[in-house]
Amino acid sequence: MTTSNNGSGSALAPMDNLTDYELPWVEKYRPKILRDVVGNEETVSRLQVIAHDGNMPNIIIAGSPGIGKTTSILCLANELLGPLQKEAVLELNASDDRGIDVVRNKIKMFAQKKVTLPPNRHKLIILDEADSMTSGAQQALRRTMEIYSSTTRFALACNMSNKIIEPIQSRCAILRYTRLTDLQILKRLTEVCEAEKVKYVPEGLEAVIFSSDGDMRQAINNLQATYSGFGFINAENVFKVCDQPHPIVIHDIITACLKTNVDEALDKIRALWQQGFSSLDIIGTLFKVVKSFEMQEFTKLEYIKEIGLTHMKLLEGCQTLVQINGLIVRLCKQNMDPALFVV
Repeated sequence: MTTSNNGSGSALAPMDNLTDYELPWVEKYRPKILRDVVGNEETVSRLQVIAHDGNMPNIIIAGSPGIGKTTSILCLANELLGPLQKEAVLELNASDDRGIDVVRNKIKMFAQKKVTLPPNRHKLIILDEADSMTSGAQQALRRTMEIYSSTTRFALACNMSNKIIEPIQSRCAILRYTRLTDLQILKRLTEVCEAEKVKYVPEGLEAVIFSSDGDMRQAINNLQATYSGFGFINAENVFKVCDQPHPIVIHDIITACLKTNVDEALDKIRALWQQGFSSLDIIGTLFKVVKSFEMQEFTKLEYIKEIGLTHMKLLEGCQTLVQINGLIVRLCKQNMDPALFVV
């Protein structure tokens, strides 16, 4: 999710709407043209060529949530069709029923509808979260894509392209989006803060970026939630709103593990548990901090492996303090002398 420059001369301008002040910031500053989409420059540049030349192929955009997949497709539709969007674009998302009956009826009827369009322009069907479509619906869709290819094109957005059946993949150009970098998110957050006159300190924006983990939509939502609750963006307020363990505490736990100080690490974990953080909260933040922690590469890989295995156990239902304590002990053991464990 990204911000917009609607030609007003400023780096960031909200949509022209009398109810803008009532909109969430992620919608208020959503881009309208491809030039304003943040990140994935090479992929977006390919979409810009399509928007300029027309004759759009069927496309699949795959990537993590909140990085601009749907926004890019909507921007592409806006640049291709302009005011004709209302008649020439059908958008279905995961909240709609998209079983085989919808494909056979609603999508097929839209594909058959006659709309007068400029040369090299086609009707567009947007299927958001396409990887959640049933297998039967996808099988029905592939034939529809072929029959009406002369008048209708499809744009599918999904988190995992491998959940789209291969016959549909072979009919589409597949574009992959990656998570946004910290600098890209920081630039947009700064512009939103300036547009909304939000008071902040740099450490506060760093906390927002940390909590978002490359997700622009999450970052802007966390920024708005923190500002609505406290009126000021600093690290303490951000982590209160996001309800995540403070990364400094997690940093201290990892440092204790590297020094094989088991008791200190366990005491800090118990303190987090008593504050009400769940095991998933703790292990999620633990993974984020370990990724950026300065340590030997081999040790970091071993730490990530142990965290991943424990995370799997937690997701299977074993969400107890014992699991987290066991993880901490295993992390400490990585730096201990193996001779200590010889029986």
